[in-house]
Amino acid sequence: MADIVVERVYTLRLKHKMKKYPRWLRSKKAVKYVRKFLVRHMKAEEDKIKIDSSINEKIWERGAQKPPSKIRIRAVKFDDGVVEAELA
Repeated sequence: MADIVVERVYTLRLKHKMKKYPRWLRSKKAVKYVRKFLVRHMKAEEDKIKIDSSINEKIWERGAQKPPSKIRIRAVKFDDGVVEAELA
């Protein structure tokens, strides 16, 4: 793969953001929020963001109704614009 341009660690507050959704949609919306957050903060296109399965498993760990209140992710942006995210 190409050289690393930017590597950052973010802490996302999911509980605060997901309270406005119905309980059965919270984990689904949390995964979409992580992708949207990375588009905004890493300045990348949505189709070039690769979210590791560890993030998905962490969000869905307690089911659809109770995503974690915070999640810490490490995002790496490469020369070609691809962003890879994994648990920190």
